[in-house]
Amino acid sequence: MNMSTIKTVLSYLKKYWFLIIVSLLFAAGSVLLSLYIPILIGDGIDLIIDEGLVDFDGLLAILTEIGIIAVVVGILQWLMNLINNRITYNVTKDIRNRAFDKIQKLPLSYIDSHQSGEVVNKIISDVDQFAEGLLMGFTQFFTGIVTIAATLGIMFYLSWKIALVVVLLTPLSLFVASFISKSTYSLFKKQSEVKAKNTSIINEVVGNLKTVKAFSHEDEELERFDEANNELEKVSRKAIFFSSLVNPCTRFVNAIVYAGVALVGALLVIKSGGSGALTIGVLSCFLSYATQYAKPFNEISGVVTELQNALACAKRVFDFTNEKEEVSDKENEKLTVENGEIELSNVSFSYTSEKKLITDLNLKVDSGMHVAIVGPTGCGKTTLINLLMRFYDVNSGKILVDNHDIREVTRQSLRSSYGMVLQDTWLQNGTVRENIALGKPNATIEEIIEAAKASHAHSFIKRLPEGYDTVISDEGSSLSQGQRQLLCIARIMLSLPPMLILDEATSSIDTRTEIKIQKAFSTLMSGRTSFIVAHRLSTIKEADIILVMKDGNIIETGNHDELLLKNGFYAALYNSQFESNEQ
Repeated sequence: MNMSTIKTVLSYLKKYWFLIIVSLLFAAGSVLLSLYIPILIGDGIDLIIDEGLVDFDGLLAILTEIGIIAVVVGILQWLMNLINNRITYNVTKDIRNRAFDKIQKLPLSYIDSHQSGEVVNKIISDVDQFAEGLLMGFTQFFTGIVTIAATLGIMFYLSWKIALVVVLLTPLSLFVASFISKSTYSLFKKQSEVKAKNTSIINEVVGNLKTVKAFSHEDEELERFDEANNELEKVSRKAIFFSSLVNPCTRFVNAIVYAGVALVGALLVIKSGGSGALTIGVLSCFLSYATQYAKPFNEISGVVTELQNALACAKRVFDFTNEKEEVSDKENEKLTVENGEIELSNVSFSYTSEKKLITDLNLKVDSGMHVAIVGPTGCGKTTLINLLMRFYDVNSGKILVDNHDIREVTRQSLRSSYGMVLQDTWLQNGTVRENIALGKPNATIEEIIEAAKASHAHSFIKRLPEGYDTVISDEGSSLSQGQRQLLCIARIMLSLPPMLILDEATSSIDTRTEIKIQKAFSTLMSGRTSFIVAHRLSTIKEADIILVMKDGNIIETGNHDELLLKNGFYAALYNSQFESNEQ
């Protein structure tokens, strides 16, 4: 077992120490009372001496006492289970909250380099598996330990000779359980990893099912999933096989313990003639305790197997929550944009050290300028936006906003200074009103409607079943891609930030609506520093300056007419669009 994982689990449990102590007390109480019943049964047996020699009054008193104890034990176990459930699901809630909070604090480089299905599997499936193992540990592990300790103590009190037989044979059961559990941990760890792979494939295919069907790729995806599923089946079969060995093996050892107790006890009873300290009733009590003593070993061996699986899942979750976060900027000052002047000075950046992307980039954008960024796919347009928003930090050089290095201001204040519309839209589960007001939660319905009208979204919103109160979601919504993008544009129209970034903001909108949106954007961008990323060069003719990028560098700058006169790379790009349209 991984000790660091166990220490982390204990750190989460520490918060609920009082409930754990109460649960332990209830467990101890229920076990001790349960173990008192065999003593009463033994006493009852000794009251049945021979035919006609039975103390019925004594038996009635004993049976009444056993009934009362059974009821009390049932209540204590019920209360213990309630507390254990509360501890377990509070701990898993804390872990999930921590994991989800981690997502918000991770650098985008981690999200970009890991499949979303794998991350989802850790937070949902792995935490569920951990919860099951933890709950079983609380309900059976505690009572098992107390039962073993108490029965051993009572057996030594009744007859140290028979108890010694039990103690000498016990290590054999522990050895068997330990030997098998070592193999199960690695197998369950592998099982969790393969499960994550399967979840990732399912998430990927479900999220892109239209594309899969459009390319008739169903058979290939089925083959890919079948391969991963077969791997999961093999690993799961091995893990379950090894874990299933624990119980029968420990039962076999426990049967040997029971036989040893019966043999030695019978010999001692015969030797004493049934009239000594060890009577038939005491022996029956001993045999009952031998069974009681062995039972927790069977349960604990099963618990250990589940805990192996739970700890393997927990380790994956804790590895995720221990990932390196973005450097905290709480001590930095908050950015207040007054002019919107932006300067990039000797900026270099690459996603990997092996492949350079942007090198020694210099750019100065005056207040209120409209800057268009064009270039072939992979030239660094989106990367430049990522750097401006500080989704990634530059490797060298610096980016200034109103003479403030963006690494010395809080990310929140920087990002809230930009209004951003991306080609990929995102809507949260909620009403249309809530989605538009995402950047300005305190906006009135009148302001929201005005923003929707400005983005030309008001007409289709009115046709929705509940209008602005219609519940929509990012997936499964009946809205078209163009309508979703209009809602994203309405957000910006509502919040009116001092700077704008439009990354293919009208790519999913029909030409007629696009012309109207462009006019709305022209009004919105008036006096605001704006960056427009576009593939359709006809949409950026009015930009104050156009940056032509290639291989991470700005190779041409100027307005539309100036760049056409240069007859360079931009002119070739611009003319190629018309040539392709004619063909």
